[in-house]
Amino acid sequence: MKRIALVSFALLLLAGIAFVAVRQPGDVADATPAYRTEPATRGAITASVSATGTVTPTTIVIVGSQLSGQVVEILADYNTPVKAGQVLARLNTDTLKARRDAARADLAQMVATRRLNEAQGEKAVSEIARAEAQQRDLRAQLQRADVMLADAQTTFERQSSLKERGITSDVTLQNATTQRASQNAARRSVEAQIASSEAQIASLKADARIVEAQKASSEAQIAKAEAQVRQIEVDLANSEIRSPVDGVVIQRNIELGATVAASLSAPTLFLVAQDLRVIDVYVNLDEADVGRVKPGNEVEFTVSAHPGRVFRGQVKLVRLGSQNVQNVVIYTTIVSVQNEDLTLLPGMTANLRLFTERKTDVLRVSNAALRWVPPGTPRSPAPGGEGAASPRGGEDGEASAAQRNPAQLLETLTRELALTPKQVSEAQALTTAMREAVTKAGEDPAARREIARKQRMDFARKLEAMLTPEQQEKYRAFRASQQQRGAGRNAAQASAQGVPARIFVLDEAGKPRALTLRIGATDGTLSEVLSGEIKPGDGVITGSSGGGKQARQSSTFRFGL
Repeated sequence: MKRIALVSFALLLLAGIAFVAVRQPGDVADATPAYRTEPATRGAITASVSATGTVTPTTIVIVGSQLSGQVVEILADYNTPVKAGQVLARLNTDTLKARRDAARADLAQMVATRRLNEAQGEKAVSEIARAEAQQRDLRAQLQRADVMLADAQTTFERQSSLKERGITSDVTLQNATTQRASQNAARRSVEAQIASSEAQIASLKADARIVEAQKASSEAQIAKAEAQVRQIEVDLANSEIRSPVDGVVIQRNIELGATVAASLSAPTLFLVAQDLRVIDVYVNLDEADVGRVKPGNEVEFTVSAHPGRVFRGQVKLVRLGSQNVQNVVIYTTIVSVQNEDLTLLPGMTANLRLFTERKTDVLRVSNAALRWVPPGTPRSPAPGGEGAASPRGGEDGEASAAQRNPAQLLETLTRELALTPKQVSEAQALTTAMREAVTKAGEDPAARREIARKQRMDFARKLEAMLTPEQQEKYRAFRASQQQRGAGRNAAQASAQGVPARIFVLDEAGKPRALTLRIGATDGTLSEVLSGEIKPGDGVITGSSGGGKQARQSSTFRFGL
């Protein structure tokens, strides 16, 4: 029993010694935090934007039909190479040919009518010429009658004078009187014939004008009939569905014997891709990334059909028009790709990396060092962080603007949208709620950015809902212009001047010391150092383990006792 008591006492003593060794105040005071560090290095920085897109032919031509009819022949199918003008299909033309024959018969009848009118016109001209000749003869007769009348008048006057002197007889005077009256009547008869001739000539000229009008009508009818014939011939030509370009058929929407109905709109019969050796990829870029992407940027991407192959292209165009898809503003970017072996097919989904910057032999630090701060130390601006000019182009939009200066935002919206006092009050409540939500998001920069993004979308949706239709159009245009301008400005600033950032290094006493840098391009893991008191090989703090190396060694040693 005494031996057992001694052993128990010894065990208790050892346990007490171990407990006291662990809880020694000097050890706690001597334990210094251990920090994880990474050296600053020189090397390459490749900044890129990840996105997805759809492989699309450069030009897709919709081949339709202007006519309705039954398909009697199909000469092209899927993947058929075609040339410009090549016949792809034919429609039934029996009805069109019958209409063409009828139109040609009508045209021949109109031509015959015109010839008849021309003959009638020639006849009218001839009759007018004959009437005018008769009129000239009558005028000559009138002149003869005037001469005869003047002679009869002279004879009458002479016989009257002789009768007064008793030289001539009554019979002779009577004959002279009769002759004068006869010549006067003959003259009046010729005048009447001349008047009749003039009326006849006027009538013949009116008939000639009628014939000319009929001739003009015949010409118009002939032109109309010719137009109808040409229209039917065009319809006959359109009954042959031809390819307007060189390319390949990627879709066929008709079957043999089917009826094409083109009464309301032209149906799509074929889709022809103009040239698949040069193909485009349509990429949907988020508004936060569009400011960094420029025409000429290099692109790499893969497709699921060829997972082991990397395709390369170049940004051809960033469209200015935006789209709102599920409250996310996106911009369509077109990437041009050489597809000589026709490996890429229309409709494939591409996973892309758009390289916005490529730099070699630059000073780099880890992005983890840009995010780390000692406990209890206020955070400093960092790339993509709260309060920084983000190289992603103003990701927080209206939310960050409301945090920094809500009064300025309200003033701008009031001026641009002509807000009513009630709308101003509601907008002020929205900005206040948005600022409070972002402020309560905590210290995690990723969480703050996500909250800010959601608040921005919620702010835009609620603000747009309380606007009039006219104000909504102005607001959408205002947002698009502000986002585009802010993205370009921030991207340019990040590229030329860099973004302010703060890192920590260990001083001579082993404690964190802050350094201010300006950060340029980043690839998500490393960032370029444009300026700052740091050189290659300097260790920057990326994290802390929370316990000291000396404490661990001391504890191990004492427990080893």
